Amino acid sequence: MTSILTKSKLFRNSTNIAIYIENDGEMGVTQLVSIIFNLGKRCYLPVLRPMLPNRLWFVEYRPEDRLILNRYGILEPSIRRHKPVSTYALDIVLVPLVAFDVSGNRIGMGGGFYDRTFSYLLNRNQWYKPKLVGTAHELQKLESIHPNIWDVPLDAVVTEKRFYTQDKQTMKSVI
Repeated sequence: MTSILTKSKLFRNSTNIAIYIENDGEMGVTQLVSIIFNLGKRCYLPVLRPMLPNRLWFVEYRPEDRLILNRYGILEPSIRRHKPVSTYALDIVLVPLVAFDVSGNRIGMGGGFYDRTFSYLLNRNQWYKPKLVGTAHELQKLESIHPNIWDVPLDAVVTEKRFYTQDKQTMKSVI
């Protein structure tokens, strides 16, 4: 998955990349941290927003930063050390998922964190960043997922075999 993502034009042309600390069977992406830094890019991690339920902040992460457990037992950076950045400043956000389809729909873990955080992207004629890239195993691809009105579609999905991009309402494999 890592080499497929890093060879993509989307990754190569991005500077501010948000990843996540994998949890509960999610696709592993933390190996990207060293690649991001070696390429001179910036890495961000999600942090649970304390005042708004089921929403995320994104905080710049450096390998020497200490991570703490949030209320769900997931590691995240301390917002006391780094100020959150606007989601508009991010180029790519890697999004964990349970399943995806060729229309860019995803099934997440059920908390709605990414959908609430990036709901402004539903108005695509005004907002184009960040690009949401789902990370999954190829076997997590479903024929079709019926999205809810609040579900924010993915721009791409990367698996261990392919990089799918959104192309006129359908994901197509570019590898």
